[in-house]
Amino acid sequence: MIKLQGIFPPIATPFDRNGDLYPAKVEHNIAKLNKTGLSGYVVCGSTGESVYLTTDEKLRLFELVARHAAPEKLLLCGTGVESVRETIDLTNRAAEMGYKAAMVRTPHYYKNLVNNGAAQALYYRAVADASKIPLMIYNWPQATGVDIPAATVAELSHHPNIIAIKESSGNIEKVMQMIRETQPGFQVLVGSAPTLAPSFAVGAVGAVLAYANAAPYSTIAIWEAHRQREFDAAMDWQRRIAHAAVLVTTKYGIPGLKYAMDLNGYYGGPVRSPLSPVGPEARAEIEAAFAGLKG
Repeated sequence: MIKLQGIFPPIATPFDRNGDLYPAKVEHNIAKLNKTGLSGYVVCGSTGESVYLTTDEKLRLFELVARHAAPEKLLLCGTGVESVRETIDLTNRAAEMGYKAAMVRTPHYYKNLVNNGAAQALYYRAVADASKIPLMIYNWPQATGVDIPAATVAELSHHPNIIAIKESSGNIEKVMQMIRETQPGFQVLVGSAPTLAPSFAVGAVGAVLAYANAAPYSTIAIWEAHRQREFDAAMDWQRRIAHAAVLVTTKYGIPGLKYAMDLNGYYGGPVRSPLSPVGPEARAEIEAAFAGLKG
């Protein structure tokens, strides 16, 4: 069983001024992140603007991060697309590059047909049956409009090749339900930095956090405080990151996150159209929020 404990940033994708992948900046960001206590990296997640990447670009990013990641960092790949066939193909090609688990988001385009537990269970079982590496279910209803039921997650937890979920809704009650009802050994991770410490307190084992691209040390501090059973310290750090975490997730999203990365010595750079960079007021707000948060 792969242990998905600790903090994993879903790596932001560096683009150059022409909008192309920027390999030198992938190396720069990973080299800096390698020096932290992060558990590993998720490549081509939502924060990586994966919905705007071609298949060739995704494969190139898998290869670049695998090349530059420190040996102790666990490599996870974001491979979920709408069809079972393409998801399996992308997952198995990443497996050949050394990726250890695949984070697969809920299919959502045909909502009238797939927004139910039965359809979601069918999709995940079909992908898991043919995947060379284990799967993590990825649930982000705010973006997809699909919310996989906790009961379906509990059902899927019996599949030997489905080992975890990244639950990004921020719904602590749902996190608790999944921890109670899933198979022993099934791992519940969260994707909401604003509720990180409370999620650990109720039993989440790890987190995949966009915010960790810009300020990984503060999220690692929350994780380490949790491991040491220092809940007050974890909540103190949670209060410190609260405003900044909201700005680069729910309020300004990836454009805000990339600006925060630039502030903290990482390369954020341009976003890919149709996203657009943050304006002067947003930049000022992000600068103030991150003033005391180390990259």
